[in-house]
Amino acid sequence: MARLMQRVFQEHRYFETPFTVNNRPGGGGTIGRTYLNQFGGNGHYVYTSDRGMLASHATGRPGPHYTDLTPIAILFGEYIGIAVKADSPIKSGRDLIERLQKNPSAHSFGIATSIGNINHQGVAGALKTAGVDIRKTRNAIFDSGALAITALLGGHVDVVPVSVGLWVPHVKTGAVRVIAVSSPERLPDIFANTPTWREQGANTVVFNWRAMFGGKGMGAAQAAYWENIFKRFVETPEWKSELVLRNGVAKFMGAAAMKKYMEEDYAEVRAFLVELDLAKKAP
Repeated sequence: MARLMQRVFQEHRYFETPFTVNNRPGGGGTIGRTYLNQFGGNGHYVYTSDRGMLASHATGRPGPHYTDLTPIAILFGEYIGIAVKADSPIKSGRDLIERLQKNPSAHSFGIATSIGNINHQGVAGALKTAGVDIRKTRNAIFDSGALAITALLGGHVDVVPVSVGLWVPHVKTGAVRVIAVSSPERLPDIFANTPTWREQGANTVVFNWRAMFGGKGMGAAQAAYWENIFKRFVETPEWKSELVLRNGVAKFMGAAAMKKYMEEDYAEVRAFLVELDLAKKAP
């Protein structure tokens, strides 16, 4: 996504200076946020992340957390697709649940990028609803969704939950089967035949927003500048085409509304993780 921004910004001359992309994976985003906050108050650095930041805070992972950053804008959202290899013995989401009800460690999961984050919630919520003890499931952690998918294709893990758009090329080649989606109703096009968790007996919906942040101490004028940049960006044909490819949901929200929304969403995420035994109850 950042590299698409880079191309659009350069081709449409949003800036007079180059826009560069710096990958800082690891620690469920902690490494990237720590790097960002080395430049606190500097309006030349922005960071992209998602709803998983809220889970990171709720589960007590080391900071910086979303409260240590400056909200700029939510750009869009995605649902989670849960997939297995095409030749997997797991036939459906219901089948997966039934197997794990008998033995919670029967199959392994590839989770990007940390336990308790949005991808993990996309499958753990359904399992918990169905009475599976998720504390006994086997989880391998990867620094990105792409690495988790590579592990699945190589036969190193059995199930991977990631944003649905990441599955499109692998569904087209027949390499994987998406056995469930975390949306409230079926998704269109390539996922039209994939049932939701709700259809398979697990009353779970998980939606992942993706947003832009500035570092701690970014000024109001700087944040407003970037908010306007991204407001222009989401109206470009290039971005609208990308959103279709990602099976994403358009959801632009400016800084003020985003801050309030995150505070409300954090309470919901934390309650959800407490229910999954992934976060401690408030004293």
